[in-house]
Amino acid sequence: MDWIREIRKHSKYFINDLTGLLQIPSIKNVAESKEGEPFGKEISHALNYMLELGKREGFRIKNLNGYAGYIEYGPINATEYIGVLCHIDVVPANGEWNHDPFEPHIEDGKIFARGSSDDKGPTMAAFYALKQLKKSEIPIKHRIRIIIGTDEESGMSCMDFYYKQEPPAFFGFAPDARFPIINAEKGQYDLLLDYRLAYEASPIHLVSFNAGDKENMVPDKAEAIINGDQVLAYINALKKEPTSNMNIDKVENGWKISVIGKSAHGATPFRGKNAAFLLADTLKEIPFPDAEKNFLQFITRVAKGTQGAQFGIDFQDEQLGGVTVHAGIFKFNNTTGGTITLNLRYPISASKTKIINNVKAVLKAYHIQITELKEKKPHYVEPTHPGIQLLKEVYEEQTGEQATLLSIGGATYARFIASGVAFGAIFPKKTSTAHQVNEYAPIEDLYHATSIYTESLKRLGNMVIT
Repeated sequence: MDWIREIRKHSKYFINDLTGLLQIPSIKNVAESKEGEPFGKEISHALNYMLELGKREGFRIKNLNGYAGYIEYGPINATEYIGVLCHIDVVPANGEWNHDPFEPHIEDGKIFARGSSDDKGPTMAAFYALKQLKKSEIPIKHRIRIIIGTDEESGMSCMDFYYKQEPPAFFGFAPDARFPIINAEKGQYDLLLDYRLAYEASPIHLVSFNAGDKENMVPDKAEAIINGDQVLAYINALKKEPTSNMNIDKVENGWKISVIGKSAHGATPFRGKNAAFLLADTLKEIPFPDAEKNFLQFITRVAKGTQGAQFGIDFQDEQLGGVTVHAGIFKFNNTTGGTITLNLRYPISASKTKIINNVKAVLKAYHIQITELKEKKPHYVEPTHPGIQLLKEVYEEQTGEQATLLSIGGATYARFIASGVAFGAIFPKKTSTAHQVNEYAPIEDLYHATSIYTESLKRLGNMVIT
């Protein structure tokens, strides 16, 4: 069957359903947490929106106490199921957008909105794939479950909850990355760095320094406040060399210096411009007290490196490439100190002991300690797995291109299935705008992904289990 022709015939409904989902600002808000809504009312709204779509189409649905939900099709008594792991939470829509990030805007064949590519657009593609498969009445042997997560951007605790309630899928994919097929994901360490200081009298002070909202986003804005008897001379010096990305404003407790960078995903920090690094570089020549200056020196000399050489952990391996270092959130005041979140992504062959020991040694030189440490282990599926072979066949038939296997520094829900892979929905050579200003998804690419997912689910639903 020509699946892409079928989805184009119903494109109006696809866009209407996707628009409704994109209009929900499903950003995690634990301040609103309550029973059944662990991550806030908007994420709960988005989860229920998808489950209602499933109910509308006659699928079996289940809400797992607001942490996750699923939409299921196939023989109810089938022992095994295929998992399609999606998420409806999004990162904040920071920066200057051309249009309201939660009022989808279509232009030049693209739909612009926060979540359009990560991961609401691909989630809707997977849902419509299941809808097309049901409508076709092609028999399948296994159940197929679209699993909808709600905390992918902030720790994936939703999947931990899901798998305490539900059995694992025997194979599956996450439509939350790139085509063709990603069978290897780096391991990760998430560190919270703590810097304590005692207040020092000085004619000039770094009162505060703040940047970033999410651990896995490159900060696109940073602000510092400086004050003191001698501050005006340095403010005037900065004003003499103005830059387009810097603003200086008088505030009640001193002078506020703001710098604009460029956001990017924490897995690829080199594609952005970390505003914290730009601001620290701007302030580095000002003679703050030693303890305050030490914080800035750590940022300019250590935190800004993205490949691990500054810690002596620039490991490389054939499967997953090299180490990636990303500093995402910076908070500092000159009365108590501050914190920095540091994300380290490492290949399978890297020595985890050496990573942590080397990092601690460098931090010690700056009087910084690790107060929190979380790990996500590397994920790897053998290329010979029959599920991978099946997806390769479908991709090659539908695109005419070779389905090469890829590795990424990001972490997807695929790692929650022992044999899970990431599968689309961004096509090769296409730009990823995830976590960026003016995020978009090409509409035809979403239709093409829907076609690929429909055929894949048809075949996975009848895959022989050995």
